[in-house]
Amino acid sequence: MKRDLVSITDVKDDLLDIINLGIEIKKNPRKYMHVLEGKSLAMIFEKPSTRTRTSFEVAMTQLGGHALYMSPRDMQLGRGETIEDTAKVLSRYVDAIVYRAFDHRMVVALAKNSTVPVINALDDVEHPAQIIADLMTILEKKGRLKGLKISFIGDGNNVANSLMLGSAIVGADFYIASPRGYEIKEEYVKIARSIAGNRSRIVLTNDPVEAAKDADVIYTDVWVSMGEEEEREKRERDFKDYQVNLSLVKHAKKDYIFMHCLPAHRGLEVTGDVIDSPNSVVFDEAENRLHAQKALLVKFIS
Repeated sequence: MKRDLVSITDVKDDLLDIINLGIEIKKNPRKYMHVLEGKSLAMIFEKPSTRTRTSFEVAMTQLGGHALYMSPRDMQLGRGETIEDTAKVLSRYVDAIVYRAFDHRMVVALAKNSTVPVINALDDVEHPAQIIADLMTILEKKGRLKGLKISFIGDGNNVANSLMLGSAIVGADFYIASPRGYEIKEEYVKIARSIAGNRSRIVLTNDPVEAAKDADVIYTDVWVSMGEEEEREKRERDFKDYQVNLSLVKHAKKDYIFMHCLPAHRGLEVTGDVIDSPNSVVFDEAENRLHAQKALLVKFIS
């Protein structure tokens, strides 16, 4: 049966299996060298990418398959062909489609009309592939996920949505501190709390110290996401008290880990003495995009 990863909730029942498969593939890459031999992956990217594009493309190569990068400006999609027709055509050629889109509705439409798996490589609502790698990294560093306090400092954006939902699925407490007006949307909070039940807490606050207190994980993201450049000056003013710096992280546990999905802007959302500290795992986290992507592809199309 065809599977899609439009939301992190699409792998709610086997998220831990995928994470553990990523860890297994990372330890034994040669065992999986030919798993996707003869398979092809289409990668549609409407937004720039370093880690997501590279990790999926290299993942397919190292699993024995082939990845095809497709920019909308080089496709008929960029000249008015519908996403529905694009989905139906590509389904005849490839074994799966990775899609980085400006609009979540486009990812939903692609998945609905495709007969092959569609993987969301980031849109304006979620970034599920990122969060699988993040949770894999936390599990490697902490030895568990259940019962941890994962704290997100900053904008209630797509990464925050997926991290909150992923935390609820694995039984971790999730705290998010955002300025007023930038809080995570209530519809996603309701979904997360429904998943979490009594197993974990979902806490929204405007106080970064409350979120950071006794945290096992401190996570942040850029203050200005792709497509929000016109709001840069206002956002930088509004988020100035939400910088992850030494003063803030002293409230976390001594063995906390710092995470960032990258790219990072030192001196804005995080200071250099935090992101470059021994507590920072951002480059392990970035590497794990490759292994988590491999696990997704093996699960979905092998």
